[in-house]
Amino acid sequence: MSLFRTRSIDVDADTGLKRCLNAFDLTMLGIGCIIGTGIFVLTGVAAAEHAGPAIVFSFILSGLACAFAALSYAELAGAIGGAGSAYGYAYAGIGELVAWIIGWDLILEYALTTSTVAIGWSGYFGKVLELIGVHLPQALTNAPLDGGIANVPAMVIVLLLSVLLSIGVSESARFNSAMVLIKLATIAVFIAVALPHVNPANWHPFVPPAAVDAAGRSHFGYGGILTGASLIFFAYIGFDAVSTAAEETVNPQRNLPLGILGSLLICTLLYIVVSGILTGVVHYDQIDVKAPIADAMKQLGIGWAEALVSIGALAGLTTVMLVLYFGLTRVVLAMSRDGLLPKPMGKVNTKTQTPVPLILGSGVFIALIAGLFPIGKVAELVNLGTLAAFFLVCASVIVLRRTRPDLKRPFRTPAVPLVPLLGMLFCGFLMTGLPAATWQAFFIWCAVGLAIYFLYSRSRSELARQV
Repeated sequence: MSLFRTRSIDVDADTGLKRCLNAFDLTMLGIGCIIGTGIFVLTGVAAAEHAGPAIVFSFILSGLACAFAALSYAELAGAIGGAGSAYGYAYAGIGELVAWIIGWDLILEYALTTSTVAIGWSGYFGKVLELIGVHLPQALTNAPLDGGIANVPAMVIVLLLSVLLSIGVSESARFNSAMVLIKLATIAVFIAVALPHVNPANWHPFVPPAAVDAAGRSHFGYGGILTGASLIFFAYIGFDAVSTAAEETVNPQRNLPLGILGSLLICTLLYIVVSGILTGVVHYDQIDVKAPIADAMKQLGIGWAEALVSIGALAGLTTVMLVLYFGLTRVVLAMSRDGLLPKPMGKVNTKTQTPVPLILGSGVFIALIAGLFPIGKVAELVNLGTLAAFFLVCASVIVLRRTRPDLKRPFRTPAVPLVPLLGMLFCGFLMTGLPAATWQAFFIWCAVGLAIYFLYSRSRSELARQV
């Protein structure tokens, strides 16, 4: 039964981190993380290679899955809190082994997602330099598998963000809010400029004929819609990242649910509108995979808009990386504090009130992934971990309603167990749209994690020491 031991709940514990974030800060963190990859990068991949104009349905499907999961997150964030997000919720509700699996998956999820966004950021950075007549050699912007030496801009931006996060969370939050405002203004400009150029003929066929490649992945057709939804799903990870800020939030029981649900609603609407306009302006088979929004402006011959969108995309993708990177460090911090990872990894600097060694070490790891691997390979490995975490968060709501009915819940997920079950169903459905190679990589990662748990973490956890 030690595999399913649960830890106590203390939402007001003093962890050495600085409580300085309010509901607005959290909503901006959510928007900063959710709006970016999906619009500025993966819109092109999902539309050009999988769903075509039906990418709108892919975003709706992903949004529905996230809505049910977000309602579950909101309840647990307010009732349990903690920097560990889904890991912490499972530890309090289901047990240590399941919590470890989720935490291990979240590490993969956050690290690879940050790397994916860094690669996309590099693509837009190249666009901005081209506008001023500077052309970086492909050897310094492409991964080895793409014919280059390393993606240097992607590596540099990650390392710069590691410095910012080390300085302090309030400084990082202010920087994020400023970048989010630039990003939202950029999206507004794109909508206003591109909308009059929408050609309905580009939406035909709205669902392109289905095809299956040698790897067994669905392209286009209704299977392509599902694959597209699965691919872009991790772009919604922002509300998970919001929940990792629980220990740095003022009045987390109130502000966390507001930040999670508010950011998800705003971002889902923007995703649907922008993806519909993009495929209406540019035929899906002519969309630039690396920088779809900026390239759409280029194809329309609107140079100033291309420049503005590229700069706005840089700001947008920067906030995504910042929040994801932040989430990664807080999950590892929580796991190390619980003894499941080495204690020194969770050391908090008393001056900056941030885990500086963890932030800098993670930055080097993420930078290497971003610099040496192509975007498609990295993105495919992320989604299954995200879906699995969301699935188990929904399950935790159901379990805790039965095992801890007396727990104070400032926000209560409506229609339990129906809403959490729908979240589990949608997440499970999206999992089936991922290719076999993704499942294989996921199982390998989980196998490594289980080996670490049984050889190290199980006997060294704080709960084991209390026995």
